[in-house]
Amino acid sequence: MIAVGGLSCGDCLAFLATQKDDDSEREKVADQWSKIYRPGIQPEDIKCDGCSLNGGRLFNYCMTCEIRKCGLDKHVKNCAYCTDYICEKLNKFISMATEAKANLEEIRKLIKK
Repeated sequence: MIAVGGLSCGDCLAFLATQKDDDSEREKVADQWSKIYRPGIQPEDIKCDGCSLNGGRLFNYCMTCEIRKCGLDKHVKNCAYCTDYICEKLNKFISMATEAKANLEEIRKLIKK
C-alpha cells in the first residue's frame, strides 16, 4: 500500500504498530518520533490505517497534510495518478523523502504500460 504522497505504508512505524494492535510498539514509535519530529507524541497518537482511506484511523499529522487532502479531493489513489504530477506541494515533500519519489515513479512506469 502506497500513501498519497508516495511513502510505503509497509515501512511506516505507525501503520505497522496499528495493524499489529501492539501497544508496546506504539510506545516505542511515540518515543522515537517525539525525539525526531516534535516532543509530546503519545502512544495513543500512533494510529494509522493508511492515509489514502477516508474515514480510517490516522496519525494526527495526516489529518492536516496538504498532499493527502489534495489527493482525496482529486480522487486519486496517490500522486502518481495525478494529472498535475509533480506539483509544487509534492516536489517540496519528495525533496525530503526520496523514497516516496522512487515509489511514485515506479507506479507511473506501470501506469504507462
